[in-house]
Amino acid sequence: MSDDGHCASLTRDQWAWEFLRRNPAYQADYRQFIALWHALEADYGAPPHRDYPRWKLDPRAYGPLPGNDALGQPTGELCIADNDRILLECWMGAKWGFYKFPLDPQRATPPSADELAWRPPAAPAVPADPACRLDISFDLSLPLPPQLEAAKFRLVSRATELRRNGLAAPKTVANQRARWMQMLRRLDAEAADISVCDEDGALLLEAQAMVHGGYLDILRLAATE
Repeated sequence: MSDDGHCASLTRDQWAWEFLRRNPAYQADYRQFIALWHALEADYGAPPHRDYPRWKLDPRAYGPLPGNDALGQPTGELCIADNDRILLECWMGAKWGFYKFPLDPQRATPPSADELAWRPPAAPAVPADPACRLDISFDLSLPLPPQLEAAKFRLVSRATELRRNGLAAPKTVANQRARWMQMLRRLDAEAADISVCDEDGALLLEAQAMVHGGYLDILRLAATE
């Protein structure tokens, strides 16, 4: 179960990890990955003393994982070996949105910044909440500076209106922390088969969406406040 004291000090990037590590597909990928990694270490040694020339000749050292072939091979910086294939650890990181070596989802402590570096997530096509969307048009035949000032005024006014209506605008780690804690408790209760009130059903759906890709929205928030 999640601990409120532990969660109170999480950074933006650690919050994203808390949701990703509860993703059953990530957990399954990690089990496959680490089994292959340990098998490779048994045959060729562990870094930094591994026999890399032999390691890189082994087809097990490259992605995708068995059963993931239909998903394609994500690409990213430092992922391509000299045989134009993607190293297994880089393939897994690219698939799930980070650069560093894949982390054990069962670990008891949150990863440090040195352990987990997220790839910048793509901008969402549209806001998840229609109330947070504001379409603004520009006339490129006219000077832009006054139009940008007018657009800024409309954006600030709309954000103020949303806050008056009880919505967080913009969302921050600070004003979302309590909600995320509730989500983690609900997810952990579901995983432990603990009975909860039916009124938590909507919260569970929201939490499950965060686990299955919604954690990337956390990474779109400001890293510091």
